[in-house]
Amino acid sequence: QVQLVESGGDLVQPGGSLRLSCLASGSLLDITPINWYRQAPGKQRELVASIAASNNPAYNEDVKGRFTISRDYTKNVVYLQMNNLKPEDTAVYYCNVWMGSRGDYWGQGTQVTVSS
Repeated sequence: QVQLVESGGDLVQPGGSLRLSCLASGSLLDITPINWYRQAPGKQRELVASIAASNNPAYNEDVKGRFTISRDYTKNVVYLQMNNLKPEDTAVYYCNVWMGSRGDYWGQGTQVTVSS
């Protein structure tokens, strides 16, 4: 069983920064990629960033150069550092772990609102 708990969402002005955290618990997480998704009102959920067990990150083109994903194995936390935020970054951000036949796990989400 995997549990994911996101935190760090907030209201921020354009150009501002936020750091989201995903506290992950469960087995096999140390060898499993962890993902950040987001869903804006009226839009489909989209992959924002992913980090493999080898710590190789991957990013959506819309956030590349502004967002940084990282993981701290000692704390079982995955971070999403978001800089130079834009209004179009407004969404609910979700942490996700996909383990194939073992399950597809999601957190409850954390709201990020970018507005002046």
